[in-house]
Amino acid sequence: MTDMVEAARRALGEVLDPEAGLSVIDLGLIYAIEARGTTLGVTMTFTTEACPVGPMLAGAVERALIALPGVESVDLRVTFDPPWTPERISEAGRALLAR
Repeated sequence: MTDMVEAARRALGEVLDPEAGLSVIDLGLIYAIEARGTTLGVTMTFTTEACPVGPMLAGAVERALIALPGVESVDLRVTFDPPWTPERISEAGRALLAR
């Protein structure tokens, strides 16, 4: 994993889904992160296609990534293939939900 991808994962660990109270990383909404020069490519999903906070989450992801040193652009792709399921929640996320 490149330093830029690792920095992106850390930054996205701070972007919270307001409904679940978990980061987009722990919730399993981030499918892929790749560094292409000064561009970060990110593939993400939402919990449902009709997610009311989807556009807000996508904007928060873009803002978190563009703020990273060395990142000049973000190529964000939203997909629903495969669809999100609760099994994508990380162990840390499950522990937070159990509180």
